[in-house]
This record gives sequence, structure tokens and C-alpha cells, in this order.
Amino acid sequence: MNNKKITSNLASYLVLTIVSLIVLFPFFWMVSTSLKTESEVFLFPPQWIPAAWEWINYIRVFTEMPFHLYFFNSMYIAVLVTAGTCFLSALAGYAFARLHFPFKNAIFLFLLSGMMIPTEVTAIPLFSWMSNLGFIDTHIPLILPPMLGSGGMFGVFLVRQFLITVPIELDEAAKMDGCSPWRTFRSIMLPIATPALATVSIFTFMNSWNEFFEPLIYLNTKELFTLPIGLSMLTTDAGVDWPLLLAASTIATVPILVVFFLAQNKFIEGIANTGLK
Repeated sequence: MNNKKITSNLASYLVLTIVSLIVLFPFFWMVSTSLKTESEVFLFPPQWIPAAWEWINYIRVFTEMPFHLYFFNSMYIAVLVTAGTCFLSALAGYAFARLHFPFKNAIFLFLLSGMMIPTEVTAIPLFSWMSNLGFIDTHIPLILPPMLGSGGMFGVFLVRQFLITVPIELDEAAKMDGCSPWRTFRSIMLPIATPALATVSIFTFMNSWNEFFEPLIYLNTKELFTLPIGLSMLTTDAGVDWPLLLAASTIATVPILVVFFLAQNKFIEGIANTGLK
């Protein structure tokens, strides 16, 4: 029995190792190419490790383009969108899951149907609306609509589905102790909803950080560009400086990895502590 268990574990580790290497290979190639000279990029057979690590490519990212501005713009937009989406998702998800008010299910289904509408369908009406409000060439269209649109509704749906699985006895016990709905939400439901909010934060930050279509149609001033737009400017008719592009892409990937691993830790912690605090 022990031998079978050991064999099964080894097989599982082998499969996971192979899958991990496949998943990590594009990231390895991106980092490797970012440290090469332009002539090494197209060598065949490929040169997996650069002959001399060209760290100058990372310096060129900041000297040959306003990368720091693009990075800052994407960062603060993604942070605001993530924080706002998590806050609104927690409030609305709690209301739809635990409170009672007329037409609750009908309103929830109506809002949920908004997730089925593609972004391209609403692009022209939303652009016209933002133009009438004078928000074109600002970051406001990149912050408010994502929080209140399909991305925000996805967060509401996720939190609501998570909270309806929580025993109703917790609400009853809090009510007997004199807690108001707001105190019940803040002290009991919000900590319990940590796993759902961690998932919402991962998806929201990644979507906002990688968004290309909306900044493309709303922004005109170069200083307001986000990272996806800035990276696209490195591709021109004259060709692509691949080491420079992949060096910039490597730097742009770091915040996503940091947010993912931080939220992953919160996700695991939330599962372990659910119902115990």
C-alpha cells in the first residue's frame, strides 16, 4: 500500500512539474530575450541563455520612452478600480445575499444580464456619454465604468454566491447581540467573504492592468497613456526592438505576479479562517 502511495505521489509530482515547466517557459523566454542583443534574438538554434546579459535594455526602457508615466498611470488606475470594485461588490453582494427587499431576485437577474453584453456593443454609447460629460482624454472613463459595469457585476455575483452559503445562524446570533446590519456586515460577513474578495481583486486588477481597448479610444495625450498603449508604441513600421519590448513587458508583468501571490495568500487564509473568527 505504501509503495502504491509513493508511486502515485511521484507520478503526481512529475505531472505537476512538467505542466509547471510548460507554463513557465514563455515567461523564461521573455526574461531571457530581454537580456539579449538584437542579433541574438533570431539565432537558430535558439540561444536559451544570453552570452552576455544586457542589463542596459532595462535602462533603455526608462530612457527611450516615458515608461515611468505609463507604469504610474496603469498602477493607480488598477488600484482604484480594484479597491472600488471590491468595496461595491462586498456591499451589494451582502445586500443581495442576506437582506430582504422587494424584487431582490428580479433586480439581481437584471443586473446579471449586463455581464452578457460585450464591451464592443456599449463602446459607442459609453463614449458618447463620456464625451458629453467632458471626460474624454482623462482617466475617469477607465475608473468609473469598470467598477459599475460587467466587471463590478461579476464581483457582486461572486460575493453574493459565496455569502448565501454562510449559515443564517450567524446573522441571527449577531442580531441577538444587538448588531445592526452594517455592524454584521463589517464585523462578520466581510472577514468571511475574504476568499471571494481575493478572487475579485485578482481578476479586477489583471483586467484593468491589461486593458488595451478602452485606453485606446479614450486617451489622446501621450502623458496619460497606460502601459498596454505604451508597449504597443514600441511596434512600428520600421520594425520591433525585441529586447527593449520584452524588457518593458517583463517589468509590466511584475505587479501582476505580486498581486496574484498576495491575493492567493489571503485566499488560502480566508478559507482556513472562515467561520472561526
